[in-house]
Amino acid sequence: MIATRAPKVVVDKVPLVTFRVGEQQYAADVHQVERVLPWETPRAIPNVPAWLDGVIEFRARVVPVIDLRTRFELPVAPDRTRQRIVVFGVGAERIAAAVDAVDDVRAVEKPALEDPPELFRGLARQYLRALVRVGDAVIVVLDIAQLLNARERIVLDQAVAEAEHG
Repeated sequence: MIATRAPKVVVDKVPLVTFRVGEQQYAADVHQVERVLPWETPRAIPNVPAWLDGVIEFRARVVPVIDLRTRFELPVAPDRTRQRIVVFGVGAERIAAAVDAVDDVRAVEKPALEDPPELFRGLARQYLRALVRVGDAVIVVLDIAQLLNARERIVLDQAVAEAEHG
């Protein structure tokens, strides 16, 4: 008698860095995260939207820092010194985000990623890549490339250029 083996089921996993903004847990693809930095007050830039904290120097580049609390219309963090700055690589660009805490890195099976609804707790669908249920919690997987629209990128590029030269 010939022994047969059950076919091996291969489930692709997506590595995610999870972090918190307010009470909600978010995630981003680990391949987009370049570094998690302790809080430092970004250098202010005039004439930019309120959700832009300013810029920091990272690897000899000026990187804009988005305050995700303000971007997602949440109250300002009570103690900013406890926050972290996550530096993301989006193609050739670098953007950073102020978050309340960075939790961990976890691998999530691709079938566990659910399409997000059109609106999720005040967040427009453009920011969302997927939702992942972990027990009773829902982790929002952000589409980092979509945190800024084309008009905002132009404003941001101009502000960063001014910061670099002035």
